[in-house]
Amino acid sequence: MDYPKIIQGGMGVAVSGWRLAGAVSSAGQLGVVSGTALDAVMALRLRAGDKCGEMRRALKNFPIKEVGRRIVEKFFLPEGAGKGPVKLEKLSVPLSSEKEEEIVAANFSEVFLAKEGHRGIVGLNLLEKIQIPNLASIYGALLAGVDYIIMGAGIPRDIPAVIEKLVRHEPVSCRLNAEGASSGDDFRFSFDPARYGLSFLKLKKPKFLAIVSSNILAATLMKKSAVKPDGFIIEAPSAGGHNAPPRAQGVFSESGEPVYGEKDAVDIEKIKDLGAPFWLAGSSCSKESLEEALSKGASGVQIGTAFACCRESGFTDDIKMAVLENPVSVRTDPFASPTGFPFKVAALSGTLSENEVYEKRRRACNLGYLLQPYKREDSSLGYRCPAEPAAAYEAKGGLRRDTEGRKCLCNGLMAAAGLPLPCADGSREKPLVTLGDTAGSLAGFGPYGAADVINWVLNGEPPAGFKEKAGM
Repeated sequence: MDYPKIIQGGMGVAVSGWRLAGAVSSAGQLGVVSGTALDAVMALRLRAGDKCGEMRRALKNFPIKEVGRRIVEKFFLPEGAGKGPVKLEKLSVPLSSEKEEEIVAANFSEVFLAKEGHRGIVGLNLLEKIQIPNLASIYGALLAGVDYIIMGAGIPRDIPAVIEKLVRHEPVSCRLNAEGASSGDDFRFSFDPARYGLSFLKLKKPKFLAIVSSNILAATLMKKSAVKPDGFIIEAPSAGGHNAPPRAQGVFSESGEPVYGEKDAVDIEKIKDLGAPFWLAGSSCSKESLEEALSKGASGVQIGTAFACCRESGFTDDIKMAVLENPVSVRTDPFASPTGFPFKVAALSGTLSENEVYEKRRRACNLGYLLQPYKREDSSLGYRCPAEPAAAYEAKGGLRRDTEGRKCLCNGLMAAAGLPLPCADGSREKPLVTLGDTAGSLAGFGPYGAADVINWVLNGEPPAGFKEKAGM
C-alpha cells in the first residue's frame, strides 16, 4: 500500500487548523487537523465574526441541519461584536446533549473544510489525556470522511475498536482515568450515535496511528489491543508540544530540563518487527532526515515545527514573524503542563514563557480541557487542574506544591492561535507558544508555505531564504 512520506503534525490548539491540513493534503501528503478543544475554537471563531464564512458554510453542511443552525444562532456575532466575556461549558461526564453536539459538529466542520476542494487525505489528531470529548470527536470526523485518526499523550488501547464500532454507528464506552480510583471502580464515558439518527450513512473506516515514544509501548498496543493500530508515529523528545517523560525520573540538566539518555532511545529494529508502518518524528524536516528514516524501514516522517511557522498555520502572524526574524530558544519545561508531562516552551517576548508575564496573570480555569477527573470521598467524580487557582485546587484535595509553575495551556495555546479569551481585568489572555528543538534554525527565513516545506523535504529544493539553512 502507498503511504504518505510526510505527515504534518497535529499541533493544537488550532495551529494545525483546516487551512494548514488542506494545504498539505492538496500537495499529496497527510494533512492533519488538531482536534484539541475544537468546540471552543469553533465557538470563538463564530463569536469573532467568522469573517469569510467558513465555519457557517461547514455547519450548513452538517448532516443534521438544525444542529448546525442552533450552533450558529448560539455563537455567531458580527465581526468586532464579540469582545466581551464568553462562557463556554466545561467537559464533564456525562456530556450534556448540547456540548456533545458541539463537539461532533466542530470536528465534522474542521475535517470538512480541510478536505474541501481536493482529493487528498486528511487526518485528525487527538490526545488520550483529554478523554471525555474523544468519542464524539471521532464520530464527527467520521461524518466528514476523515482518512486517519492519530492519537498520543497516553495509551490509546481502546481507540481502534472504538473506531470500528462508530463506523457502524454503534454505541461505545471507555474507562475514564480518574485519580484515586481503585481497581473496583468503573468510571466510564460513553457515546451513542443513535441519538443522531444517521445510521443510514455509510461511513469509511479511517486508519489509526498511535503516537509512541518507546518500542515497548508499541508492542503493548499491538499485543493487548482488541483491534491493532494500523501504524505508529515514533516521537523523539526533540519534538514540540508534550514529550514523554524520560526513564530516569528526577534527573535535570543545569538549566532545569529533564535529561533523556540511551534508555529513552527507541529500538527501531523492534518497531520493524511489529510489521506495521511507522513514521519518525522530531527534528525530521530535511531531505536527509527523510532518506535516513526510509533507510531504517520507516514509511516517512512527521514534521511539526516547520509547518507551524508557515503561512497556512494557525499561529498569529506576530508569533510567526518573531520566530522567523530572530533565533528562538526552546526549553523543555518539566512543570509548565498541568498534565505532568514535559512540555516544550518557546521563549518569546510577551508570552507566558516570561516569568513576569506568567506571575502577572490571575489564575482562572474557564476552558477546562485539562481538568483531571478524580474520585471524591463520596465516590463521585470531581474535576481539578494544577493550573487553576491554587486555593481551588487545594479545596478539591490537591496539593499546593503541584500548582507551582503550572501554566494554563488551554488559554495560552488558544491565544497563540489568535483566539484569546478576555481576563477579569479587561485585558486579553497572553499566548504560550510550543515548538520543537529546531525552531531556532528557522531564523532568517522569509515567509513560506506548506507546499514549500514539502518540496524541500521531498526534493531538497528549499525556497528563497532557505538556501543557507539545513538540519531542522
